Amino acid sequence: MAPPRYRSIVDAFAARIHDGELPPGTRLPAVRQLMRQHGIALATASRVYAELEAAGLAVGETGRGTFVRDTSLPRGLGLEQRPLPSGAVDLTFNYPALPDQAELLREGLRAIAASGDLDALLHSAPQGGRPHERETVARHLRNRGIRVPAAQVLIVNGAQQGLAVAAMALLRPGDLLAIDALTYPGMKTLAESCRLELAPLPISSGGTGGTDLDRLEALCRRRPVRAVYTMPTLHNPLGHVMPEAERARLAAIARRHDLLIIEDGAYAFLAEPAPAPVFCHAPERTLYVSGLSKSVASGLRLGFVAAPPGLVPALERAIRVSTWNTPSLMVALACRWIESGTVDALEMRKRRDARQRQRLARRLLQGCAITAHPGAYYLWLALSDDRRADGVAAALARQGVLVTTAEPFCAGPAVPQALRLALGSIALPALEDALRKVAALAA
Repeated sequence: MAPPRYRSIVDAFAARIHDGELPPGTRLPAVRQLMRQHGIALATASRVYAELEAAGLAVGETGRGTFVRDTSLPRGLGLEQRPLPSGAVDLTFNYPALPDQAELLREGLRAIAASGDLDALLHSAPQGGRPHERETVARHLRNRGIRVPAAQVLIVNGAQQGLAVAAMALLRPGDLLAIDALTYPGMKTLAESCRLELAPLPISSGGTGGTDLDRLEALCRRRPVRAVYTMPTLHNPLGHVMPEAERARLAAIARRHDLLIIEDGAYAFLAEPAPAPVFCHAPERTLYVSGLSKSVASGLRLGFVAAPPGLVPALERAIRVSTWNTPSLMVALACRWIESGTVDALEMRKRRDARQRQRLARRLLQGCAITAHPGAYYLWLALSDDRRADGVAAALARQGVLVTTAEPFCAGPAVPQALRLALGSIALPALEDALRKVAALAA
């Protein structure tokens, strides 16, 4: 049996791309032009390009057309966890660490070994943590302006599991989730796995750079939005901090339309002082999710969720279904560091470190279109109209510098030509060298 017509066209394009006849960045014929060239229907022509995109050979850009993708880039465009090529500098992930943290770990483990009731650490804890551990985390949350009793705090395996628990417990397949058009990729992946429908919201044109709340209000009038996901303090990837008045307005919109608010505070520790969390404006309908992976260490997988009392039982059930609980030894170490002031000290030092790295980046990327908070461990670099992000990323990869394009951060169809650079994982001399290479190719 002969293969479908569209398949032979796809195979022909694939062969030309692999042979170098169609180099990266080549604009492919418009859909209607492809229809005329091959005498095929609109649906068939559209399927050709859909197959090429699914194979990682092409990328469609709203309003611009379909382009050949640089196949030397990994499919995850830098956001898939994989071994680094030898000698490569990774500007895709943030694993901020300070030089003496290994010694802090030794001291912390010695202190736990010398403490009493070690046998308790060999047993499973209740879902959400033991009462005294939840109390410790509740005290830590006061640093972010959140004051809740321990019963409203749940301990989880990192902030990502906190988001997953919220989605599993409180959202259902088909629910509509309002989300920024540029957003944290982990939440996009989570929404897809939970079969949620995403409603991307544009960035406000009012000068604050945050979520366009007018568009959120209009969306809620048209459709039954179930929840909104927001990063009001150090938005990832843009670094915006939502003003206090807009946080209050978001809370008011949520009350009017009965929305659940999922507030992601993973990077909030870097933006002090900052306005009070949205949780403080609508504590009866907001989940505040954060953790210690960025402020302490990526290997310390301890996260926490502050939630309204009525939602805690459902969240505890979701924790039990997903991982049962967080490892007791990890929780004990984290709580000891919170109580001793070690976490506070590390956060303060990392705020200084992040600002130093931002100053370096702004100096070396002077003249480039940068969007970033002065205290963030990342920045957004918009490219000029004649530059393609996948081509720049591939050229940097050949020079041993890995960066991320805008694509993983896009919740909607429009993908800007931009790079997101993570600044927090490598030593300053290596960062300086990598940023010089970025500047040379992005200018």
